[in-house]
Amino acid sequence: MAQPVISATGLYTPPHSISNDELVESFNTFVANFNKEHAAEIEAGTVEALLPSSTAFIEKASGIKSRYVMDKDGILDPERMCPCIPERSNDELSILAEVAVDAARKAMKAADKKPEDIDAVVLACSNLQRAYPAMAIEVQNELGIGGFAFDMVVGCASAVYGIQMAVDLIRNGTAKCVLVANPEITCGHMNYRERDSHFIFGDVATALIIEDAATCTVNGAFEIVSARLKSQFSNNIRNNFGFLNRCAEEHAHDPDKLFVQEGRKVFREVVPLVSDMIVSHLKDEGFTPGDIKRMWLHQANCNMNDLIAKKVLGREPTQLESPVILDEYANTSSAGSIIAFHKYHDDLAPGDLGLMCAFGAGYSAASLLLKKRA
Repeated sequence: MAQPVISATGLYTPPHSISNDELVESFNTFVANFNKEHAAEIEAGTVEALLPSSTAFIEKASGIKSRYVMDKDGILDPERMCPCIPERSNDELSILAEVAVDAARKAMKAADKKPEDIDAVVLACSNLQRAYPAMAIEVQNELGIGGFAFDMVVGCASAVYGIQMAVDLIRNGTAKCVLVANPEITCGHMNYRERDSHFIFGDVATALIIEDAATCTVNGAFEIVSARLKSQFSNNIRNNFGFLNRCAEEHAHDPDKLFVQEGRKVFREVVPLVSDMIVSHLKDEGFTPGDIKRMWLHQANCNMNDLIAKKVLGREPTQLESPVILDEYANTSSAGSIIAFHKYHDDLAPGDLGLMCAFGAGYSAASLLLKKRA
């Protein structure tokens, strides 16, 4: 049977970064303007006054210090608070495909792969630009790849689900080499007027080359030992935007058409779900938490990651055991654990074990047990 490996990764980082101070200044200007405009209603008790945000609140709640975005000016404009991303004609490359292609080309170069070496493209992310044609097919076309391509959407676990899909394609002989792309332009679904979540997300794109070890020509690839996938329905993270909204136009622009979550409920429910999944995954494969040299966890919240790592290891994790990138990138949805892997894997020795884990809306969760090859 073929042995799938991750032979290379690629990362696209947008050109603009927004600090917490910049985001808070914009948000608090919006809050002051709103409270002034609605002063009479607030005084009468018919409208609730909005509360300001602060850099200290954001960093304590999440560990996030900045985020990269496709457009900065539109987000920071208190009168707009939404990125300016012009619509493109059908003859132009879509913006989501554009960032995916950038990351994909970097991964292909690192893996020493040409378009004709790749049999399939899996585009796995939580925020698709459109329903059809599949974004994956547009990426496939732009890169000149043959074979087939398809989209996957499983919330923040999409990238790891996509990797496992590539593994299955390789093991069953459908493909020998698969490109998995994870473009996340999250600023488009973010409600920058909502105090508890206006700071959460950032934009990015990642890509991976998954192939049969027999065709891998680069050093330091990671063998994909096994995977665990788990889903459990929850409304605690939700986005109700879709093509049916036009059929109920009176609610088409309600806040639930953007990202909404019950953050405290998510924390309480996801931490045990994920930590128990990781521990049982290791046990099923004959390993203990002490065998793991590195955990590349979903980068949603530093407090959540610390608690999951602590529950798995039975102690506080070191910075290298569970690396953090969300301080710079914020929550990049499905791409977060891939960025952590991209930046923190070169120092591992052949034979070292690592675990990649992503989790989010759905709930959806996935873990991959990886072993570094010579």
